[in-house]
Parts: sequence; structure tokens; C-alpha cells
Amino acid sequence: MSALQKGTRAILQKSPNDVVFLSALRTPVTRVKKGGLKDTYDHELLATVLRATLAATPNLDPSAIQDVHIGTVLSELGGSKAGRMASLHAGIPDTAAFQTVNRACSSGLSAITGVAHAIATGTIDVGIGGGMESMTRNYGSRAIPTQLWEGLKESPNQNARDCIMSMGITAENVAERYGVNRADQDAFAARSHQKAAKARQDGLFKGEIVPVTTKTVLDPEKPDVTEKVTISEDDGIRPTSTPESLAKMKPAFKPDGGSTAGNSSQVSDGAAAALMMRRSTATALGLEKTIIGKWAGTQVVGCKPDEMGIGPAVAIPKLLEFTGVSASEIGIWEINEAFASQAIYCVRKLGIDEEKVNPKGGAIALGHPLGATGARQLATLLPEMERRGQQLGVVSMCIGTGMGMASLIVRE
Repeated sequence: MSALQKGTRAILQKSPNDVVFLSALRTPVTRVKKGGLKDTYDHELLATVLRATLAATPNLDPSAIQDVHIGTVLSELGGSKAGRMASLHAGIPDTAAFQTVNRACSSGLSAITGVAHAIATGTIDVGIGGGMESMTRNYGSRAIPTQLWEGLKESPNQNARDCIMSMGITAENVAERYGVNRADQDAFAARSHQKAAKARQDGLFKGEIVPVTTKTVLDPEKPDVTEKVTISEDDGIRPTSTPESLAKMKPAFKPDGGSTAGNSSQVSDGAAAALMMRRSTATALGLEKTIIGKWAGTQVVGCKPDEMGIGPAVAIPKLLEFTGVSASEIGIWEINEAFASQAIYCVRKLGIDEEKVNPKGGAIALGHPLGATGARQLATLLPEMERRGQQLGVVSMCIGTGMGMASLIVRE
């Protein structure tokens, strides 16, 4: 038996010390400034998904939850204030600790990994990991620096200077350096929309999405006049997208570039959360039949900031080596589509079957609420693994300033 087979065999076995998921839920992901959640606070979204997380496991006493980690990049109020308020408002007792996590686009997955590590080391028994983001409210100067220490602007280290390079330019660098042409980018983006549209039509998102009841401003000139609405679906999916229609869009970052608003991830609002605990704890609480999957490892690795999009192509091999699993054994790959150029490169570099990548569409169609994306991917992955009868899945993404992250997920 090979080392890889031994690794897979061990991972598929159940152990009392496993870190398991009992639920993974998300809000709809909607377009900034135009979508259904444009007037909703990030912590309002978080409170909604945390309440749903508690409701999904009614036999769990909320006092059992010991820590909550929430990814957020553009934090409302700064720090953890708004998130902690939302956690308490949702019904999680004040005995549970709380922290926000910011590792850019992987913040949600970093939060889940932080909870997993705490459970695996015996620091806690039960926790919640997730993410929240209102890019409508907070995108702009909070994401793109307007003031910076001159020492960094003039640093002799090119990589240091490149950390503030436009994400769009990094996508163009990947396309130019690794031979990803515009036609392929548009075709990839069209497939993302088509897959997402079919999944929505077939009701495949219903089990993972928590509807959000909120207020929306009907007239920007009358911000005090609002209407109560319930948002239950992603609204960035464009079913009519085709390679031909996307080919008509102008480059967004370079006059002669290939990245456009149509083949790049959408700027979005949304939140997601996963309830996690040690398997032995779930058994002791009578919740073993509620387990839907387990976390089997995470790896994060750095790369050059000016081609940050290659992150999954360097993080995933490290994850597979760490866990002893081969790429051929992975049934579904959730690889964040920050830009079509970098997603295509990563798929090609890894040599994986594109049919197994983002089968319900990715961030080009669904959107990319920065701090929530990793947790959103998990919520999308687990039910699809069950539907397809797959045991192993991977969640991965590139990370601004030059990193990649990847986690191995096992379906029960």
C-alpha cells in the first residue's frame, strides 16, 4: 500500500478526536450597491447566519459554544466590536469568546481553520468559524490604501512594494506570464455563470442559503424611506452570459489586458458560518447523527505579491503532501475565482479535471464577499459532496499580497 493510500485510508477513518462540522450555512451573496443586501450591515448578515446556525442544531445548548472566529477584511467599527455584538445578539452567550480574522481573501477559511486548530489541540470543544463582509458599505479606502509609510513606498524590496499592486494587475501578470488568453478567460467565466444558473434553477443552493430579512432603501435621495424585504437568492448570476457576450466587455485594468468586469469575481455582500466540535463531544451530546463532514487539514503558503493569483497552485500541492492524499482522489475542488486568468492557470498547473472545479459556479458568478468567501465555499461544497457521493473535497483560494490557502474536507 502506498503512502498516499495510507494517508487517505487514515483520513477516511473516524476518530473521537476528529474535528467535525454539524452545519455550514450562508446568506445569499448579492451585488454591491445594486443587490438585495446593499443596505444591510455586515454584522446584521452575521447575526442572521449565526441564529440559523443555532437553529440548525436545536439540541445543542448554546452555552456549549466556547469560541467564535469570524473572517472580515473591511471591518465595520474596526476590530471585533460589531461582530461580537452580532454574536451576542444572535443568542450566543457572553461566556463564548469572539475574534475577527483578517487574512484577506482567505479570512473565512482562516477563521474555520483557527477553530479547527483550537478543537484539535484541546483548547476548546465547540466553536463556530465563518465570515462576514459588506463591500457595499466598506469597500474603497479601507481596501485600497490612500496613505502609507513612505519607507514602504520606497522600499528596496520589490515584493514589499508590490503588496499594494492592484489585484487586477496581478491577474494580468498571471495571464501574461503563464499564457492564459482572453478567449479562455471569457469561456471560463461564462461556464461559471451557466453552472451557477443551473444550480439555482435546480434548487441546489436552497439547503445552504439562509434567507435574510432586512430593510432596503428604495430611493437613494430618500434614505429614510425603506421597505422590508427578504432576500433568499444570490443575485449576481447572469444566466445569459456567453463567451461571445463577455468578449464585448472592455479590459478593466490595462488597455490591452484580458481581465474584465465580466471575467473577474464580483464585489459582493454576504456572510457564512460553520458549527464545529470534536467528534467525541458530538457523541457525548447526542449529536453524532448531525455530523455532515470533518476538517482534515489546512496549509497556507506565500508567493510573489505581483502574481498572487497562483496561490492555489502552490498551496494545494502542499496540502496534498501534508495529508497524504492524491489529487485524483479529490471529488470536488472549490477554488475561488478571483479572476478567470488565475483560476485557469491553477487548474492547468495542478492538472485537475475542470469538471470537478466549482460545479455550482464560483465567485465570477456567485460573488466574492472577501471575509466570507472561504466559509461560503465550505457551505457550497458539503451538500454538493453529498449529492454526488464524494468523500473528499478541497477549498482553496489565492490571497492578496501573495499567498495561497487550501483545506481538505471529508464528507460523512
